[in-house]
Amino acid sequence: MGSNVKLKGRLKTYIMLPLWLTILFAALAAGVCVYRPAAGFWCVLFVVVYFAVMLVFYRRCRHTVLNEMIDFATHYGTVQRKLLEEFEVPYAILDQNARLMWMNRQFCEISGKPKNFHSSITGIFPQITKERIQKDEQVNIRVCKDDKTYRASVSRIDFSRMLDKSTGFESEDKDQYLTIVYLFDETLLHQYRQEKLDMQMVPALVYIDNYEEVLDSVEEVKQSLLIALVDRKVNKYFAAQGGLVKKTEHDKYFIVFPHKSLDVMIQDNFSLLEDVKSLKVGNEMSVTLSMGIGDVGSDYAKNYGYSRMAIDLALGRGGDQTVIRTKEKTSYYGGSSRQVDKTTRVKARVKALALREIMISKDKFYVMGHHISDIDSLGAAVGIYCAARQLGKRAQIVLDTVTTTLRPFRDCFVPEKGYPEDMFISCEDALEEVNSQTALIVVDTNRPSYTECPELLAKARTIVVFDHHRHGEEVIKNTDLSYIEPYASSACEMIAEVLQYFDEDIKLSSTEADAIYAGILVDTNNFMTKTGVRTFEAAAYLRRCGAETTRVRKMMRNDMNAYKTRAEAVRHAEVYRGAFAVSICPADNIESPTVACAQAANELLNITGIKASFVLTEYNGRIYISARSIDEINVQQIMERLGGGGHMNSAGAQLTGCTLLEARRSIENTLNEILDRK
Repeated sequence: MGSNVKLKGRLKTYIMLPLWLTILFAALAAGVCVYRPAAGFWCVLFVVVYFAVMLVFYRRCRHTVLNEMIDFATHYGTVQRKLLEEFEVPYAILDQNARLMWMNRQFCEISGKPKNFHSSITGIFPQITKERIQKDEQVNIRVCKDDKTYRASVSRIDFSRMLDKSTGFESEDKDQYLTIVYLFDETLLHQYRQEKLDMQMVPALVYIDNYEEVLDSVEEVKQSLLIALVDRKVNKYFAAQGGLVKKTEHDKYFIVFPHKSLDVMIQDNFSLLEDVKSLKVGNEMSVTLSMGIGDVGSDYAKNYGYSRMAIDLALGRGGDQTVIRTKEKTSYYGGSSRQVDKTTRVKARVKALALREIMISKDKFYVMGHHISDIDSLGAAVGIYCAARQLGKRAQIVLDTVTTTLRPFRDCFVPEKGYPEDMFISCEDALEEVNSQTALIVVDTNRPSYTECPELLAKARTIVVFDHHRHGEEVIKNTDLSYIEPYASSACEMIAEVLQYFDEDIKLSSTEADAIYAGILVDTNNFMTKTGVRTFEAAAYLRRCGAETTRVRKMMRNDMNAYKTRAEAVRHAEVYRGAFAVSICPADNIESPTVACAQAANELLNITGIKASFVLTEYNGRIYISARSIDEINVQQIMERLGGGGHMNSAGAQLTGCTLLEARRSIENTLNEILDRK
């Protein structure tokens, strides 16, 4: 320590006490001089001699005393060091740069390094870094070495404070500090925790998606055989994982299994979903299952609640998939088959009556679609407007952005044709006028961030949702009525069905029928994708109401610039991994690049050998991706990984904070992950 060490605290007081007593003696001598001058003279002489002797003693013996104390401290430190050397807890001292200065025998054995090893501790335990040590004065870090798990207790001690507490000396360098590291073996504790987690029971709900449809497609004598085979598959699959299966209804199962089996099932991508599809006893339709699993910890009631939410999410996304719901995220597995096209209209009738009851109880309605509305969104909103008008209620469509493809339909609803001037309202005006008697009806989206005015959702007390897209992690909450059917081709198809049961006397003008019909036409790509029996029935109903295909086709024509832009996107498309067309659609010189982007993605599917197409464009600071496929690739799963969603054959995503090339690379990386996993 040398010249940097000086006396401090009680030690300094003890050494300096004889000199400070001189002041007391001098005061006494002065008092004696006042009353007895002769005696006072001898007192003053005594004080002077005493002070001189103490001063000489202090100056000559100070270093001797310090050396003796340092020698004592050294011997004391030797004893401490010996104790630390034999200390059963691994112990090490680091300098400011995380380099080892000293370590005891136990630490040497664990690290496998000799005592003279003075390199960085990061080379032994990568988790202990210089930055981590400098950030916190005390921190616990989990480290691993030779298949053992340790808790490293890292403490930072100021050098000056250490000297003060242990020796009574003070360092003049205030920036020096040491780092002390203790290692506590928690291998068994970690092992016991893992065993407890592995044995924790996880609840799951398994539903047969198309129970009635499958039974209708098989002979009556074979129906019980088919269900028995499904029961056997389910029981065998979960029995192999140590689970228990309880059939609660004819098409529902309640299952519990150890948590360790969950990782095994994830690794095989829940092969049960594909196994049941192979069951054939004369049935034309394959059996599909949906599975919901809740995994939020040791609270079994919460786990069951989350499994209920997970199964609802799986069914809302079209079925044939597994959904795992945790506190942090929701994971999806499967979902590669097409949605079941239900022929029954019972649900549509129930939802129509529920919508009528809500409309009767409210005075005013706002109808809102998704941001940058398309014809399907506008057509569905027009259908809701017609339903409100039938009840004598006031309805307004919230619309800010009018694209080139939307403008011909938007211009049909003008005062000259008998429509109110305020039929369309801006987001700003809607936010100002909304009140407790106003209901909000959202069409063609179930994501709050995708709506035309997300702030309106927070102000509206009554919310209704009509959508044909699959559920995602982000959903509109606190809805009074939610009608989401992924099997439907479009929101306009759903609204057309609802209108037929809403009121027997409801009338649609030809203009209104054209708008709803155009929505179906666009989302089905001229009835080439996602069309079923109910799609054509909805189109037939609109045709009876006055929809004219020729008139709709004229309004849906593009201008020359948009057509050229779409052609450029197709011309510059590149084929990735032999089956995926990827292109960038230019956004210059056109008003609605997102529409051209979607049209180009549809066009690319007409090329032989293309299984899926991805077209990107940049608009208003965002990257928009349109993804399309015919039947082999589920583009909805690909877009979900990028934060988007949609359907198996038609999906999209919106990206921010990246360039077009970075977004394209993200698509290619996602394709690589999915294809390499297969």
